[in-house]
Amino acid sequence: MNPNTDPNNPQKIGLALSGGGIRGVAHLGVMQALSDRGIEFSHISGTSAGAIAAAFYAAGYEPKEALKIIKDAHLLRLLRPSIGSTGLLSILRVEDLLKEYFPDNDFDKLKIPITVTAVDLGEGKLVYFNKGELVKSLLASCCLPGIFKPIIINGHMFVDGGILNNFPVEPLVGNCDMIIGVTCNHLAPVSEIHSFGQMVDRAAMLAINSSLDNHKKLCDVVIEPHGLGTYGIFDTNYAEYIYMIGYEEGLKALDGNEVLKTILPSRKKDK
Repeated sequence: MNPNTDPNNPQKIGLALSGGGIRGVAHLGVMQALSDRGIEFSHISGTSAGAIAAAFYAAGYEPKEALKIIKDAHLLRLLRPSIGSTGLLSILRVEDLLKEYFPDNDFDKLKIPITVTAVDLGEGKLVYFNKGELVKSLLASCCLPGIFKPIIINGHMFVDGGILNNFPVEPLVGNCDMIIGVTCNHLAPVSEIHSFGQMVDRAAMLAINSSLDNHKKLCDVVIEPHGLGTYGIFDTNYAEYIYMIGYEEGLKALDGNEVLKTILPSRKKDK
């Protein structure tokens, strides 16, 4: 019997989701593909956009439903800095919107345990949130330094977890029988950079990806949609297209990865 479907021996499957701005919408596509094939997760860990995707899924929203919510609510646009702004913006303008979709605003009220990664700017250390107020933790994890004002939680200043760990696999190690990692910052070689923004974004992704291989080694399966590096973190107009890239990459992994095949539930009931 498949261990993922044996009620007497359920396999704990963890999911780690990287940050990546708009590229993080690919996580929703991958999750939808895995969910469509019956794979369930016992714990999800995420940074920044990955934390948002984790929270929606853990609250019971289908990934494709979460995509519609994000698009209809213009959530991604609210997270984008205003052109010409002369100072740090407040990411708190997103707080009330998120509370509409997470009314309990409590980690313990989620259907699946999640871990949200942020950086304590004052202490200079990585922090994992997994209990207490959910929305503030999500905002902290998405709070890009230099663009948004730090989020204050219990007197501490928090910013984007991707600064120190953009692929938070560690919270799953030892707690899951299998870890599936999804990272959305693959960079293809380029011969030209066409704008200052592209240069800064690519340089940031190179720095973030420098420790990626070490994190990949902690995963049993890594799904890395290619072709996303050409999209800037605030290219919100491409959300649906990026979602489909993730979905198709998830299907490829399901059909081609031998480790994933071992946890696929029987599909006899679908016949």
